[in-house]
Amino acid sequence: MKVLCIGDVVGSCGCDYLRKKLPFFKRENKIDFVIVNGENSAEGNGITPNSAGQLFDSGADVITSGNHAFRRREIYSYYDEHNDLIRPANYPDETTPGKGYVIIDMLRYRVCVINLMGTIFLESLNCPFRTIDKILKETKDCKIKILDFHAEATSEKKAMGFYLDGRISAMFGTHTHVPTADETILSGGTGYITDVGMTGAVDSVIGVKKDLIIAALKDKMPVKFEFAEGKCRMDCIVFEINEKTGQTVSVKRLSL
Repeated sequence: MKVLCIGDVVGSCGCDYLRKKLPFFKRENKIDFVIVNGENSAEGNGITPNSAGQLFDSGADVITSGNHAFRRREIYSYYDEHNDLIRPANYPDETTPGKGYVIIDMLRYRVCVINLMGTIFLESLNCPFRTIDKILKETKDCKIKILDFHAEATSEKKAMGFYLDGRISAMFGTHTHVPTADETILSGGTGYITDVGMTGAVDSVIGVKKDLIIAALKDKMPVKFEFAEGKCRMDCIVFEINEKTGQTVSVKRLSL
């Protein structure tokens, strides 16, 4: 099977571009399953029911999120009502809407999609390594497992990849919005990339208007960020996974 994983969709510009590119790309490349990170898909930051609906309408099978998962209150009940929108599993289950993983039945096989968040330079959540160990025990009957690890530090992502090598089918990193050139199949058969990138305006700083970012860094004063518009790109990666073994057999990184 072919699994397409798409980097953070940024604002209405990113949503519109995804709607233009994804349906055709799925058909042309015979994609079986699509995972989209949507935590920045709403204008102004976060994710809303409207922006989540746009991602699903474009062809996403599962939407993952990250540190902006709960930026907008109107999404809280949506998490509980839609299992295919997930949030990082290392948020506390007792107080947090939604779930950190989902198993989708594709008839011939089942796919488990897991969302985790790193703790280096981000919120102090539960340990992602101990959290994933617990999830893998709960999902041991599902052969195909894919992780979106939403993390800042490349070292934390690399460590997680090696930690899970041979235990999951594939891991792709999100959050930095900058694609890394280290796509690979690890020795145990796990497909891997440190960060898949973003879907949004090219002429920007990680999707935000460049002048605003420059002013914030230069003047050290608060600035209200606004998402950029204009020419876009869709950063993504395709993992081809053996349905019987659950191992990745090929990896292809793309920027459309």
